[in-house]
Amino acid sequence: MTYPIDLSNFLVQKRRKLIPTQLFLQYNARLVNLKKDQVLVEEGDPARDFLQVEHGQVKMYIINPDGQEFTQGIFNAGESFGEPALLGRFNYPSSAMATMPSKVWRLPRAEFLQLLQENFEIHLKLDQVLCKRLQYKTMILTEVSSYDPEHRLNTLLKYFKSNLSREDLGEKMIIPFTRQQLADMTGLRVETVIRTIKKMEKEGKLELEGHKIRF
Repeated sequence: MTYPIDLSNFLVQKRRKLIPTQLFLQYNARLVNLKKDQVLVEEGDPARDFLQVEHGQVKMYIINPDGQEFTQGIFNAGESFGEPALLGRFNYPSSAMATMPSKVWRLPRAEFLQLLQENFEIHLKLDQVLCKRLQYKTMILTEVSSYDPEHRLNTLLKYFKSNLSREDLGEKMIIPFTRQQLADMTGLRVETVIRTIKKMEKEGKLELEGHKIRF
């Protein structure tokens, strides 16, 4: 018998920090403590710092004119966010909020650019991160504009699995996102997500264990 993998635990184990703590200390970054639901940056704020989660979780999101939230990305310990605005010298196109008590490194732009110049391997890793993020956003844009709810959810769940560097991807995994988070990432209403997930369960496309989704 094979046992389902807890995706959330596995991601924490496999994730490596883009910039290690010693470099943040070397370049005089500061560590900011955030409470749950505390906003770190707001849409339209000037981008002045490189941001990386040390502990906890941060989401970047926008609110459309109808008041519906759309999550552009969820970032966990070791992951950076908001780099395009910093490197492109434009204001943040979305807001960033802690989804749980969190700690985030803030490194001013000048020191961040110096760090990249003096640590080429970090520069290369950042390029790879940004390319993967572009791939994700292209995928989501295609799904939201072209496909039905089940196709959107199925594609998103497959994407999370495909980004794990394991040989046993055939095993079912616990998806570390709530129905609300899946709704916010796919542009669907949470009621639609709940209904679609139940339908997919009946068809044997995923499994439910309490509130957890195994895929």
